[in-house]
Amino acid sequence: MKILFIGGTGTISTAISKAILERGDELYLLNRGSRNETLPDGVRELRADINEEEKVTDLIAQLTFDVVADFIAFVPAQLERDYRLFRGKTKQFIFISSASAYQTPLSDYRITEGTPLSNPFWEYSRNKIACEDYLMKLYREEGFPVTIVRPSHTYDDRSVPLGVHGEKGSYQVVKRMLEGKKVIIHGDGTSLWTMTHNADFAKGFVGLLGNIHAIGEAVQITSDETLTWNQIYEAIADALGVKLNAIHVASEFLDAASKLDYNGSLLGDKANSVVFDNSKLKRLVPEFTATIRFDQGIKETVQNVLNHTEYQVEDKEFDEWCDKVIKALEQAVLDINK
Repeated sequence: MKILFIGGTGTISTAISKAILERGDELYLLNRGSRNETLPDGVRELRADINEEEKVTDLIAQLTFDVVADFIAFVPAQLERDYRLFRGKTKQFIFISSASAYQTPLSDYRITEGTPLSNPFWEYSRNKIACEDYLMKLYREEGFPVTIVRPSHTYDDRSVPLGVHGEKGSYQVVKRMLEGKKVIIHGDGTSLWTMTHNADFAKGFVGLLGNIHAIGEAVQITSDETLTWNQIYEAIADALGVKLNAIHVASEFLDAASKLDYNGSLLGDKANSVVFDNSKLKRLVPEFTATIRFDQGIKETVQNVLNHTEYQVEDKEFDEWCDKVIKALEQAVLDINK
C-alpha cells in the first residue's frame, strides 16, 4: 500500500511508521523533517508544514494514496484543510482522536465505541469531538472514506507515563523518585487506568490500514490490561530500583493549586476510572493482541530514559510546586491536630 502520514514521528506514529516499513509498504511522511532521523531507512519525505496548503498541494499534485492519516489535527479547521487537500486522493482517511472524548464523568466505567462523547472539563477533548462530528458528516453526506481511531494513554521509550507532571514532561518526577522525595499521586491512587505501549498500539492500527470494514467507523485501540495509579507508580519505582514514597492529593486540590490544566488532564481524564472493551478492534483486526505488560514495558522505558540525557529534562518550577503542595498538606494535618 501507499500510505501518507501527516506527522509520523510522535509517540504513537513512530511505532506505526516502523511497523509499516518493516512489512514493506510505501510510506510517505509529510512534516517539517525535524525528527525523521529517528526512523528507519525507506521513508519518503514530503518536507513541508501542513499549514502551508499551497506548497502541500504542489507536493502531492501527482500523488494518490491508499491511506492518509493525520496525527496532528486537533481542531475542525485543520480537518477542513485536510479535506481540501486529500478529497479524491485517498481510499481511506484516518483521524487520530482521543479516548478522553468519551463521556466524563462516565455512566459506566466500561468503555466501548458506543459510549457517548462528552467532556465538559477539557477543551482538547471537546475539539476532538467536533473533529469527529465534522468527518462523520462528510462520510454520511459525501462518502468521504473516514476511519476514526481513539487512543488512550499510549507510551514509548522516550518518556515515563505519569498522572501528574509539569509542562516539561515527566522526568522531574522520575528524579524525585531517585532522590527519595515524596511523589504526588492524584486522588487515592485506586482509580483504574490503562497504559498501552506504542508497539502494541501499532499492531491494531496497522490492521486498520486499507481495511474496508473500518470505513465509517470509530475504533479504540488500547491494551486490555487495567491498573490502578498506585500500581502504575509502584511499577515505575520498581523499574528505577527505589522504594516509592507517595503522597495522595485530591485532583480538585491539584487543579485549584496549579496554573497547569489539571482540570482537563485530571478531572476530565486521568482521575476517572476507565476499562476499555476492545471487542470491536478484535473483530476488525482478529490478529490483534496487546502483549507488552506495563511492568515489563516500563522497565525498557526507564532504562532508555536513564541512558539518554536528552530525555532527562529537569523542571525546577514543577519540583518546587510539588514541595509547596506537600508542605501545605502536611501543615494542614498538624494544624488540625493541634
